[in-house]
Amino acid sequence: MKTFLLAVALFCAQPLWAQEKPAHLLAPSEYKEISRKEKGVLVDVRTPEEFQSGHLKKAVNSDFRGGQFSQDFQQWDKNKTYYLYCASGNRSGQALKLMQEAGFTKVYNVGAYKDLKAAGLKTKEQTKK
Repeated sequence: MKTFLLAVALFCAQPLWAQEKPAHLLAPSEYKEISRKEKGVLVDVRTPEEFQSGHLKKAVNSDFRGGQFSQDFQQWDKNKTYYLYCASGNRSGQALKLMQEAGFTKVYNVGAYKDLKAAGLKTKEQTKK
């Protein structure tokens, strides 16, 4: 009986590489599609210096590392949709977790700025003099 249960468990178990990505993590193409249907607030959680060097158009900056984000999001409307990004997707993932723990339900990590830019999303780049 133990062998049978073990066999069923192994058969039903899904390997880590085959698991789906979390629903709150969006690829750039998914973000482009979803944001057309569900308008929301685009938040760049990088440092002000990173933000100034280039960011997505219509993004607001709320620095996760410097602590500004922790103050800002507590004042935000929990009924709105939020799309978070950073340099790699790490800080935006951490920011998403904080927002979810605070009761936000419509929050998405859209990943890395460079990937979003490469996917053709509109950016605002710093002009060099």
